[in-house]
Amino acid sequence: MQFPDFYRAVPRLKVRDALAAFLGAAEDGVIEYGYEDAVKLAGHSCPTVGSAYLLTRHALTALYPDGLPERGGVRVEFRNRLEDGVTGVIASVVTLLSGAAQDGGFKGLAGRHVRRGLQQFAVDLPLALRFTRLDTGAAVDAEADLSTVPADPAMPSLMARCLMGEADADEQRQFGLLWQDRVRRILLDHGNDPEVFRIRPSSA
Repeated sequence: MQFPDFYRAVPRLKVRDALAAFLGAAEDGVIEYGYEDAVKLAGHSCPTVGSAYLLTRHALTALYPDGLPERGGVRVEFRNRLEDGVTGVIASVVTLLSGAAQDGGFKGLAGRHVRRGLQQFAVDLPLALRFTRLDTGAAVDAEADLSTVPADPAMPSLMARCLMGEADADEQRQFGLLWQDRVRRILLDHGNDPEVFRIRPSSA
């Protein structure tokens, strides 16, 4: 499996998962995720998948400044409904990294390690998402604004030709390169840009 080289440069996320520790799935429950894991989950790499990955990493890091984030230890709320736009895609990446799941998630063992019901939608929020620690109640609001990282001007016409089956092999390849270049710019050139990735302590 060959991914674009820049995937390896995207900051990784290390978490501790108490369920993984209990079941012996990972030593001390420590699991490390990279952007390629989000790509495998979604089946593709795009600005939505990329920004969801990095936004979740930023939020979890902010919530756990003194240690590894606790996977399964947060509740995540969304301003949009699950069926709105790309909310479902974002939610799946959030589940991967945070453990917070929808109603079909893991029901727990003897009341512990419950993951289902830790995502809620159509919540009145100032930003797109809110991450809340279950142990302390500390919370951050989070949002990715990709409007300042525009696509290459050639993208719209190339995409149209590809979708209509009019593009030749070189044009299709060029489209893919330009598409992934925008993802690269979002994740690497603007990965720590507060105007793109907004993380704020929640006042709620």
